[in-house]
Amino acid sequence: MANLGFVGLGVMGSQMVSRLLEKGHSVAGYNRTRAKAEWLVQRGMRWADSPRAVAEAADVIFSMVTNSSALAAIADGPDGLVAGFRTGKNLVDMSTVSPAASRALAAKIREKGGDMIDAPVSGSVITLQQGKLSVMVGGRRETFERLKPLLQDIGPTVTLVGDNGLALSMKIATNLSLAVQMLAFCEGVLLAEKSGIARETAVEVLTHSAVASPMIQYRGPFVLRMPDQAWFDVNMMQKDMLLALEMSRQTNVPLPTTAVANEYLTAARGMGLEKQDFAVVFQVLARMAGGGK
Repeated sequence: MANLGFVGLGVMGSQMVSRLLEKGHSVAGYNRTRAKAEWLVQRGMRWADSPRAVAEAADVIFSMVTNSSALAAIADGPDGLVAGFRTGKNLVDMSTVSPAASRALAAKIREKGGDMIDAPVSGSVITLQQGKLSVMVGGRRETFERLKPLLQDIGPTVTLVGDNGLALSMKIATNLSLAVQMLAFCEGVLLAEKSGIARETAVEVLTHSAVASPMIQYRGPFVLRMPDQAWFDVNMMQKDMLLALEMSRQTNVPLPTTAVANEYLTAARGMGLEKQDFAVVFQVLARMAGGGK
């Protein structure tokens, strides 16, 4: 049993803490909105009043927040994670943020005598709950080997892809396909529906066809009924697409399908759908085609 901390108890972070508690670990947690963490407190998580308090209470600290600015908000300042670090502590940041921002934080942690790995994940709430999540890791090999068993308690597939920041590059390269695939799937469903095929039938056929990636299989049905709580909303998806487009400019790699899919996310925001799961691009297409929802 390890003495762990976790900052950022959103949809994914809270489920990760749940798994860590199930594995018998002691977890101290902090979230900007405490109410969202009460169910974890009832299950045995110890509440901490700040990111710094989490870092002071734990030997290995996990963090998972929405973007680079949110990471800076929990890391910096007198109540931030860095202030609570000392020699021997480790940070596992599972956020999807700018690789440069992640490397800068790793440097600050090392100045305090600790170490950090970036460990973004591939999967969703359902794959996490099913124990099928995969984790990409960037950082020093010795730190990776030491922390790998803890990461495997969250997801069974854990892969070191290179130095600090490179796991994030891999995650961004992976995530761009989510929006691209979903847009293509929605185009297919809408084309079939406009041709006279029931939407339910089109979804059934496509989610059991050669084009059905694991993501399409679990998210495809959202075009029939959106989840009450977004698994990954439009703003979050577009954040990752913009990170990919930024990388494309830095590396001179053209990303034409990423650019197009990103514009549909912009259209979703323009229609007031930004809090919906990004599968809402189906509604964007349907409205453009004169079909309402």
